[in-house]
Parts: sequence; structure tokens; C-alpha cells
Amino acid sequence: MRLDKFLKVSRLIKRRTVAKDVSDQGRVLLNGKEAKPSTVVKPGDELTISYGQKIVTVRVEKLSDSAKKEDAQGMYTILKEEYRKQEGTSFP
Repeated sequence: MRLDKFLKVSRLIKRRTVAKDVSDQGRVLLNGKEAKPSTVVKPGDELTISYGQKIVTVRVEKLSDSAKKEDAQGMYTILKEEYRKQEGTSFP
């Protein structure tokens, strides 16, 4: 399955066009390497996605051409969630 489609179906990113743009910007790594939207994703692959101040690492568990909201989270397992510190702000 294509990377952009997986991101959309799994609901990691809400729209396929946004998933394509994020991939084109180099903000998605597949097994540690920069991935294009057309890169093939397989179960067992590790994805690292950079959303603004948040970086999420997930492992692909299963693939499905479509998934209900409840089933979408079963397509991946969150391995790590990190938050980058924003300059100019202080956290309590």
C-alpha cells in the first residue's frame, strides 16, 4: 500500500493530499529513511512522522484499503511520542 494512502486510511493524517504534502516535505521517515508518497508500506515497517512540535513513531501492524474509525487504530502501534521544545516559550 502507498504511504500516503496508509496515512489517510489509518487516520494518522486526515487527508491524502495533506499526507502527500507532508511526505514531499521530508517529514515522514520509513525505517529511518526519507519516504515519498508513493513508497510501499508493509506490516512491520516503522514510520516517524513530524507534526509541527510533535514527532510520532509508529509500527505498521496491518494494511486495509478502508477502515472504520474504531478499526483504524489497529493498523498501527505507537512506539514513541516526542514533543520539541518551542523557542521563546516556557513550559511549567
